[in-house]
Amino acid sequence: MEIGIDKLGFFTPDLYVDMAKLAHARQEDPNKYLIGIGQEKMSVIPPTQDVVTMAANAANKILTDEDKKQIDFVIFATESGIDNSKAAAVYLVRLLDLQPNVRAIEVKQACYGATAGIQLAKEHVAFSPESKVLVIGADIARYGLSVPGEPTQGGGAVAILVSAEPRILALSKESTYYTQDIMDFWRPLGKTEAMVDGKYSSNVYLEFLAQVWNDYQKKTGLVLKDFDALLFHLPYTKLGLKGLRQLLVGTDPALAARLTQEFENARKFNQIVGNLYTGSLYLSLVSLLQNSEQLAAGSRIGLFSYGSGAEAEFYSGILQEKFKEGLMGVDYAQILGHRKEVSVAEYEELFNDQLYDVETRKLDYVNDSASFILTGVTEYQRQYLKK
Repeated sequence: MEIGIDKLGFFTPDLYVDMAKLAHARQEDPNKYLIGIGQEKMSVIPPTQDVVTMAANAANKILTDEDKKQIDFVIFATESGIDNSKAAAVYLVRLLDLQPNVRAIEVKQACYGATAGIQLAKEHVAFSPESKVLVIGADIARYGLSVPGEPTQGGGAVAILVSAEPRILALSKESTYYTQDIMDFWRPLGKTEAMVDGKYSSNVYLEFLAQVWNDYQKKTGLVLKDFDALLFHLPYTKLGLKGLRQLLVGTDPALAARLTQEFENARKFNQIVGNLYTGSLYLSLVSLLQNSEQLAAGSRIGLFSYGSGAEAEFYSGILQEKFKEGLMGVDYAQILGHRKEVSVAEYEELFNDQLYDVETRKLDYVNDSASFILTGVTEYQRQYLKK
């Protein structure tokens, strides 16, 4: 029995800021953002969207009524939680009209959380083949305004349906993982912006990649030529490119060119969305599936997941015959191309208007075109609306 990713859905709000214009506003060379970190646009999150609404909007693109009957486990990975006690997954069960006979939890380990969710989901389906598991990676990446980490912000959600006999990617049994307690990135309780040692974090990312990749080769016997594409966690896309180049040292030029081209296909959406934290690796998978013209059934895809603090995992999967169907006919290139640009001043206003530690407030949500929105807070209880 094959187990893996059956469907993929993605959502980000319909607003963005142009990175070249942001660079000018910060008195930086635009190439520092466009080439140095590999970002062209950055999603802007209005106060009417949070991780719950973005997750619901992403999942709503892929779930049928039959899926909803079969889902008995919801795993919500986020480091942008809205409550210290209640799991974001519980809100999602109601908003998506899922059956109440369902487990619903929230998991956290920086940007690695969604990968942990997928591995938990795989084990659950192995014991209950008739079950389906909804895994969410949803976050709002926040570092602050006019700080070094600002151009690596963004946000959105990826919804991943894990099942037996998947349409998209059958996951291999083997994976390798590595954890060390380090302080490259963290967000203390009570702070809405992350703290990061950027250069140190990038170096650790590459060190952990080397560790899990070497372990994976020893464990499986697979080598670089066995892969048709390699995907990376992309807090900014230049870091993934550095990771790829690290793996390609000394390899055959034709193989290097092929894997590099697939990486370019995989980072297209991340370049114009920004950092999704837990969802970044899986947005890259969406981008690869929609933009590659070479991949076919039987292609092996490697996935490198990294979460600061720090934890990493490398695993792989085989593309299935109906992998294109797993995106449910959604044209994400078209959706992302029709977003509205906001000025740097408008972006700054929206950044400062997020609902954190607010007891009661009503939001003007008329201009939010999404199907699921946050309408405000009443006595610290978030109010959600399904249009």
